Amino acid sequence: MGMINALGSGAEEIWPRLLTGDQSGFGVRDDLARGASLIVGEIQTPLPQIPGKLERYACRNNAILLAALEQIEKPISDVLSRFGRDRIAVVIGTSTSGVSDAEAAIRHQHQTGELTKSFHYNQLEFGGPASFVADCVGTAGPTYAISTACSSGARALATARSLLALGICDAVIAGAADSLCGLTANGFSSLQVVSDKITNPYSLNRNGMTLGEGAALFLCTRDSEGIQLAGVGESTEAHHMSAPDPEGRGAEQAMRSALSDARIGGEAIRYVNLHGTGTPLNDSMEGAAVARMFPDSPPANTAPKCSSTKSLVGHTLGAAGAIEAGFCWLTLRNADADGMDLIPHVFDGVRDPEIRTPPLVTPGMRVPCGPVMTNSFGFGGNNCTLILDREFP
Repeated sequence: MGMINALGSGAEEIWPRLLTGDQSGFGVRDDLARGASLIVGEIQTPLPQIPGKLERYACRNNAILLAALEQIEKPISDVLSRFGRDRIAVVIGTSTSGVSDAEAAIRHQHQTGELTKSFHYNQLEFGGPASFVADCVGTAGPTYAISTACSSGARALATARSLLALGICDAVIAGAADSLCGLTANGFSSLQVVSDKITNPYSLNRNGMTLGEGAALFLCTRDSEGIQLAGVGESTEAHHMSAPDPEGRGAEQAMRSALSDARIGGEAIRYVNLHGTGTPLNDSMEGAAVARMFPDSPPANTAPKCSSTKSLVGHTLGAAGAIEAGFCWLTLRNADADGMDLIPHVFDGVRDPEIRTPPLVTPGMRVPCGPVMTNSFGFGGNNCTLILDREFP
């Protein structure tokens, strides 16, 4: 896996910052939303240059993607030699693609009458990131985009597993990238769901989300060793264009389907990475759905520990499902036979008595090894739950 976000670049840099609940990646932007300053989780790491031969793809979103891609160049080279370029697919989720660069180009056009010379439509189209990755590494298998709002990254990984199961390819480069842009910032601001502070998920004082950016890419194969995508659950409830079903029925369906697909019961799950946006509606409905899934009282008492990581990197939108699957991947990768460290839930500690708050991870918490779950819920009721697991000695 390769990853970049507001906490840094690469697993070795990001993992320890996750465990300490580091919020240093947040800063203030005055140029994203009209008439407002926003706190955002913005990448501070210098980004690589897009190769000259691929200049038609040159935009911030693809540079973020390239930063993650460079971290897995060696294993990609290995599967190219092992399977051949025609047997490797690319599936990339995004909800912004190169919108930020298009905004700059169109602003220039209004001022001068011409688009910037560096602008190309490949930077903007949703399929651009997938084509960019394929052209960058030289694959020739199926190459396409997934754009289902905030579940895009999770669905890209679900799609990768399907392609492998169907025998369409032998390896898939799958993940997602999203970058900060004015379109997104103004859109969420108009919905009045952006917080004026760092997001505060599952708190009585929560008042909205914090936007972020980043990318996570996985090299997926049928190999039986290593970390496995053990279960996938998807649902499309279509309750509302921009609001979740208040009862969380679509979220619950996705979680139940993932457990069924993994052929395990809820008592097996050790950790849940919550969607946890910090908006009043999301946390209320997700808390209710998780409570129904994992009873936290005798005799069942099967509730796993939970945390939202959006108070550490922001809501990375179309990339969130892949990045948060990456956080689960890191949890399993750094585990040993004695247990695994969990990512703390960072908020102000004031629980909302009106919602069913799941058991939240506190700093330094460690649990026995086992499967982990991550939730991604998008506009229009596009829901996806993934379960990751690995064998321990």
